[in-house]
Amino acid sequence: MIQHLAYIDFLPRLPWWLVLAFAALALILLAYGFYQRARGIWWRALAAVILLGALCNPRLLREERETRPDIAILAIDRSDSTQIADRAERIAAARQALEARASRLPALDLRVVEVPEAGQRGTALFSALGAALADVPSARLAGVIALTDGQVHDAPGVLPFDAPFHVLIPGRPGEVDRRLRLVSAPSFGIVGQQVELRVVIEDLGAPASGSAGLVIRRDGGAPRREEIPIGREHAISVPVARGGPMVIELEADPRVGEVSALNNRQVVSVNGVRDRLRVLLVSGEPHAGERAWRRLLKADPNVDLVHFTILRPPEKDDLTPLNELALIAFPVRELFQVKLREFDLIVFDRFTNRGLLPPAYMRNIADHVRAGGALLMSVGPEFAGPASLAFTPLSQVLPARPMGRGAGVEETAFRPRISALGARHPVTEGLSGANVAGQEASWGRWYRWLRGDARAGMAVMESPEGAPLLLLDRVGEGRVALLLSDHIWLWGRGHDGGGPQEELLRRIAHWLMRETTLEEEDLTARIEAGRMVISRRSLEAAPPPEVTITAPDGTRSTARLEEAGGGRAVGDIAARMPGVWQVGDGKRVAFAAAAVANPLEIADLRADGERLRPLVQGRGAIRWLGQEAAPTLPELRMVPAGRDFAGTGWIGLRRNADHSVISVSAMPLLPPWLALILLLGTVVLAWRQEGR
Repeated sequence: MIQHLAYIDFLPRLPWWLVLAFAALALILLAYGFYQRARGIWWRALAAVILLGALCNPRLLREERETRPDIAILAIDRSDSTQIADRAERIAAARQALEARASRLPALDLRVVEVPEAGQRGTALFSALGAALADVPSARLAGVIALTDGQVHDAPGVLPFDAPFHVLIPGRPGEVDRRLRLVSAPSFGIVGQQVELRVVIEDLGAPASGSAGLVIRRDGGAPRREEIPIGREHAISVPVARGGPMVIELEADPRVGEVSALNNRQVVSVNGVRDRLRVLLVSGEPHAGERAWRRLLKADPNVDLVHFTILRPPEKDDLTPLNELALIAFPVRELFQVKLREFDLIVFDRFTNRGLLPPAYMRNIADHVRAGGALLMSVGPEFAGPASLAFTPLSQVLPARPMGRGAGVEETAFRPRISALGARHPVTEGLSGANVAGQEASWGRWYRWLRGDARAGMAVMESPEGAPLLLLDRVGEGRVALLLSDHIWLWGRGHDGGGPQEELLRRIAHWLMRETTLEEEDLTARIEAGRMVISRRSLEAAPPPEVTITAPDGTRSTARLEEAGGGRAVGDIAARMPGVWQVGDGKRVAFAAAAVANPLEIADLRADGERLRPLVQGRGAIRWLGQEAAPTLPELRMVPAGRDFAGTGWIGLRRNADHSVISVSAMPLLPPWLALILLLGTVVLAWRQEGR
């Protein structure tokens, strides 16, 4: 907007101090003349005034100005805490009303700044203001108005701008909020034991008194209820029943009149791990591949290994006295009767039962497997011999038997192959060097394998003829693995290019010991950065079925998983709602814990201006908008600098009147020639009057 102004300006011909000195001297002399009632004193006074005016050199200035409008910032809080109840609607109504009122104020430009959800950083109101004020000249800033619930987490100690600051809060003072705070929770727990969680229920804005109910759910199971005192820490014990992630949901009873129950819930994910696993490795005789099993099991820090090698069978009789033997007797009874159930995994490596284990002990091993134990057998020619374990009561849990006594031993060069089923099984899927896409395997050759009559289990590796080579089976609650070759050690020696010996043996051992990542039929879900990743593994070659997803609020939806190869199907969906999510494929159910995206934001859900009060004092005001749909807004005024910026029923913005001068014209009011004429005239008149 263009303005035209005219005003008088002075451009002294001498320094101001000399002009003032002359004025003081003239005043003294004139005062003396008036006191003496001298003739012509009035003409002398007029001459002095004309002379002073000539020295001050007055001018009439005419300016053409371009005025700039003042700029006000309206910050709108869009964080999660402003979305509870009807705060968002009240903020939207207040914004609309403020924009309408600001549009009626002359020379005011209202700029709106959205304060987005800042994730783990809480509400970053002043970060958003800093970015908005970067291109606003300080001479034009009229003020800042913040529409927020007051839960601001980046408030500085000193206001970072020199302008009025007002806070408008949707709500009323004195709100109350109950929250469940997790004090401590372990990230893992030992299977078969209990984990301890420490929590506290707090009533913000109200004195701590009484108790409140706490509901505990594990993996979406039946709820368990406890009464805990308000304001005091409380320990909760939850049993760890299985390995893998376990989702624990804690929910406190809502309080009457509280702002929201959003922070009444906590979700914890605890990973169940097994304690140190005890493994019994029995080698029937020394051979080149014996060290492979020992090295594998000793390298695992979670495995306690007990290893025996049969060096002297019972039938060997060389008349050496027992007291002269350096070998210890094989503790058959202690291992296979007294302490059998202490072992999680039993490994027979080329073991021949030459009278060492009576049938009763073999039945003990079979019963131990059915009850949840694990058995791994790596066999050679002895498996087809008359002393084979396949002809003992242990055969009840073996997935295959030899083709016949002394028959079925093949000693030809061959490369093991992954079967069609094995390409989907986690034990053999993705092994380096395996046969894929119709190509032959590139790993080294073996030179001996046994033909077996497969009766159960899954053949995940096979000979070139299609005969089973590695069988995996579930028997009762336990698991069994049978490797029908004793030449896997050739891979470890690098023969013919070698192969993934350690990786395959590790996977077999860990599948037997129920590692959750190696389950062949499994459904898992995890939530990261607001997205839920669903993974389904199955040995079925059919397209994966749709999965049903249940959100924490009970809302159900379906999603189609995409094949990812190797028996896996994956999916990815948005999952921002905090709580326990459930995924089911019709056979299995998986749970995933979605933590609150912004824990700082929901730690206190009350509308409260205490965090911003130190910044508002002396610079503005905090006003409550009430809880009505149409907020009670204060009047908006433009106030000159130096005045109060808030009063009863109104808030003020500073009027800066910033401008730029386009053109200036000056006209002397007392030019030298006019001043000389007037000065001489008054002097002559004064001299003439004095001469009478």
